[in-house]
Amino acid sequence: MLLSPYATLGDRLRIGVLIGWCALVLAFLVLPIFVPVPLSVNSEAFFTFPLAGFSWRWYEEVLGSDQWREAIWHSIVIAIGATVLATGLGTLAAIGLTNPRLPARRVIMGILISPLIVPVVITAVGAYLFYARFGLASTFSGIILAHTAVASPFVVVTVGASLANFDRALMNAASICGARPWTAFRRVMLPAILPGVLSGAAFAFVTSFDELVISLFLASADQRTLPMQMFTGLREHLSPAITAAATLMMSLSIVLLIVADRLAHRGRRD
Repeated sequence: MLLSPYATLGDRLRIGVLIGWCALVLAFLVLPIFVPVPLSVNSEAFFTFPLAGFSWRWYEEVLGSDQWREAIWHSIVIAIGATVLATGLGTLAAIGLTNPRLPARRVIMGILISPLIVPVVITAVGAYLFYARFGLASTFSGIILAHTAVASPFVVVTVGASLANFDRALMNAASICGARPWTAFRRVMLPAILPGVLSGAAFAFVTSFDELVISLFLASADQRTLPMQMFTGLREHLSPAITAAATLMMSLSIVLLIVADRLAHRGRRD
């Protein structure tokens, strides 16, 4: 925040108080998220402050245990599948919704982004009851489809924002030059909106990778994801290994969100 050289002492005090208040609010919201980080390197088998000593033993337990590694692998596979589907479907939906000739665009948009508003437990119950009729409950396909439903709105929103700055006259020009719709999309539209597509894919991956409630309803005991393994550990055996897993998940989410933010900024500059 820049101050005018002519700012009075009162102005400087007000701005200082505002900055201090914002810092306190940010600390109140963010600092609890990072509590597992120091606990994950505690040498004791209990959650204690101050730390008794420094040790990587809990990371070794998470990365060396077959149960934890299988849960991580399941989360990665499901997240990749959901990301691919959500990115493809969300991009196509965003392109259609930016067409001014599409009837009831606002209604369709509201339906598509409703998973962001509806409590996730309602989505999970509905997904279980619906997929059970088709034999998709307790299958990886069913989990991926359910995660796609909650991840797609992020792609629709980010790609829609990129399309807001896209000149559709370029598509008409490509068509006049003889390009087929798929060729025009691949060579004209996709390069222009690619930062938004990749940003939406990053959000979709994080959403699926961190999802717990839907997985609890749809996954079997042999299909545990990393959040499920952590939840089970909290119920059955309270171990600092959970904090190591939480730190790994948080680190991955932060990296992907930073990438998504940089891509969004790049798309706005272009």
